[in-house]
Amino acid sequence: MTAIPFDNSYARLPEAFYTRLDPTPVSDPALIAVNRPLALQLGVDPDWLASDDGVKVIAGNAVPEGAEPLASVYAGHQFGSYNPQLGDGRAILLGEVVDDRGNRYDIQLKGSGPTPYSRGGDGRSPLGPVLREYIVSEAMHALGVPTTRSLAAVTTGEQVVREEFLPGAVLARVASSHIRIGTFQYFAARNDTDALQRLVRHVLVRHYPDMLDSDNRGLALLESVIARQASLVASWQLLGFIHGVMNTDNMLLSGETIDYGPCAFMDDFGADKVFSSIDHGGRYAYRNQPGIAHWNLACLAQCLLPLLHEDKDRAVELAQESIDRFPDLFLQAHTRGMARKLGLQEIGEPDTPLVEELFQLMDQHRLDFTLTFRRLADLADETSASSVPMGELFEIPDALLPWLARWRERLQREETPTTQRQATMYAANPAFIPRNHLVEETIQAATHEQDLVPFFKLLEVLEAPYEYRPTDSRFATPPRPEQEVRQTFCGT
Repeated sequence: MTAIPFDNSYARLPEAFYTRLDPTPVSDPALIAVNRPLALQLGVDPDWLASDDGVKVIAGNAVPEGAEPLASVYAGHQFGSYNPQLGDGRAILLGEVVDDRGNRYDIQLKGSGPTPYSRGGDGRSPLGPVLREYIVSEAMHALGVPTTRSLAAVTTGEQVVREEFLPGAVLARVASSHIRIGTFQYFAARNDTDALQRLVRHVLVRHYPDMLDSDNRGLALLESVIARQASLVASWQLLGFIHGVMNTDNMLLSGETIDYGPCAFMDDFGADKVFSSIDHGGRYAYRNQPGIAHWNLACLAQCLLPLLHEDKDRAVELAQESIDRFPDLFLQAHTRGMARKLGLQEIGEPDTPLVEELFQLMDQHRLDFTLTFRRLADLADETSASSVPMGELFEIPDALLPWLARWRERLQREETPTTQRQATMYAANPAFIPRNHLVEETIQAATHEQDLVPFFKLLEVLEAPYEYRPTDSRFATPPRPEQEVRQTFCGT
């Protein structure tokens, strides 16, 4: 029995899709963490993964039986500017596994050394970005958001040169696939219709098998991806999450969140919030994320035009009709989620001013996004004996009291029992998120003090984000002014 039960479908595509190469070994790898539940789901022995042999594989010092290491090629719009060739510049896809439910996953090593697509970079990752991605991706999974995940992480025993010398690390990342809008853009720019057709079939088989028998596979794929991205971005907005680099090469056809570099969960609400140090114009600000997703999906539609219809004008019509559905799909997903957050069965047109005023007040008074909604869940049933209110962390300001009275009046028209309504709200409004200052504290402790205890504690708290525990109140507390993290970085 092999250590990792590989079954590699992407490697069976033509070699125009990738470059085969092994990871670059490192001098002295050591284990940081193994995600044991995820390993078991993938059919990988977590004890083996934590062993010397497993650490060598994660570090890139050994290629396990059945792996077919490769770096994939893709293009992409980065901050609106098209780059005709990007690709895995510091990542190697080891291969794929199929879990016990029949779901297929990539296992990719991030920070595994240079590739033909590194564009002069060293292909390595500092420890900080590896820990950030591990923490935030696993938090997103616990929050119920589709996401890539972290299987394991190791240090390399080597220094990475950025603005300073930093310890290096490698992350084993898991995704349903790493196929991006940029993957389609690469072949569309070369007018390689055969490659586009192969890619469409591969993605349908892998992510949308019910669409395989469609008369128009390209259109079926486009519509499926649009629906998933609308749901994904709505889930980000509902949690106050800001991606930071919504380039077309960072949007997966699977509908999972990828790339946790300059991302952030906002503390105090601001519709124009930007955290990414490289987003100077605010292109990917919180309020802009739905529109950017719409724009990116239009890029995908353009790539698929040759497959939609032999008549160019009709192909454009079909693509436009599909793309035009995105705003409504996003609004429907966001409205359903907001109804759960506010304890309503549904949000009708008469409720829209109530919702809009809440966000205006949150913006005007810089109220904490997470704690505002969690406190509303507390107030949905103040007689509940099972709830643990968070009033000591967030006091409703006087400016919100008139709105609160109107919200309570609206709740009285609901037929849902009060206890059930509160339970729904608690399940939609987390108590714990990976707050920027906590993530940064973790990174600093690990990088400069070789202390991983804060890392493991933060992971533990974030495993159950919807269950408030007063003993962990520090992890739900907003930062003091001197603790605020106003910028996050790519880490490349």
